[in-house]
Amino acid sequence: MARVVFITGANTGIGLEAVRALYRSKESYQILLGSRSLTNANSAIDTVKSEFPSSNSTITPVQIDIENDNSIKTAYSTIESQLGKLDVLINNAGAQFEQQFSAGKLSERELWNKSWDVNVTGTQIVTTTFIPLLLKSSDPRLLFITSGTATLSGSSNLATAVNRSPTAKGWPKPGFGGVPAYRSAKTGLNMLMREWHRILKEDRVKTWAISPGYLATGLGGNPEMSRKAGAGDPAVAGPFIRSVVEGERDADIGLVLTRGGIQDW
Repeated sequence: MARVVFITGANTGIGLEAVRALYRSKESYQILLGSRSLTNANSAIDTVKSEFPSSNSTITPVQIDIENDNSIKTAYSTIESQLGKLDVLINNAGAQFEQQFSAGKLSERELWNKSWDVNVTGTQIVTTTFIPLLLKSSDPRLLFITSGTATLSGSSNLATAVNRSPTAKGWPKPGFGGVPAYRSAKTGLNMLMREWHRILKEDRVKTWAISPGYLATGLGGNPEMSRKAGAGDPAVAGPFIRSVVEGERDADIGLVLTRGGIQDW
């Protein structure tokens, strides 16, 4: 029987790469592609199916906006009525808003509140809502997509641009301001993962945070600029996530996984 995998924010970026990787797997999956827009979801599905015309799996669109509780409840009701369970929940939906703040489109409070609402609070509510379906699986798996910028111990690594101090004294600081709201929220997400690992351990739910690396997605608003800054191909994230879904990292539950090992706290 095909395993049921629900991926939020999966019509683009890392989420879409996870869909691609699962769809071309030798294993059989019922992939639920979560997106705020059904039009975007269906467009993404058409793209994947055209790329891989032969597959053991299916892809179904699910409308979900993780900032909207009614949308989350509706998505749950749809999946519960049609499938009755989940085997894997991949909390991929997330966003970075620093560029909007720099452009004057968000106030500082809006920047921080929105960063936490999308990356932590919305993810928490999705997880809480869907746990009953996960617990109906014989091998439940819960994944949270995090960031390499979230590591506390790694924040002193000056080889990483977001860790470098401004060169000028005084206030305000000129130049690149980094992504403090985003990385703080993702650090919070790592603790959220640890809490779910603690809460669900006796229920045999395998829980991880996934840190795919610095990749040229649309997260920061400009993939091409990210590439010039050294970002990798988002395609590498798909096989990595699939490897966790298919059991290759079962010895590392409760940790933040990188493609090459474990991310420091």
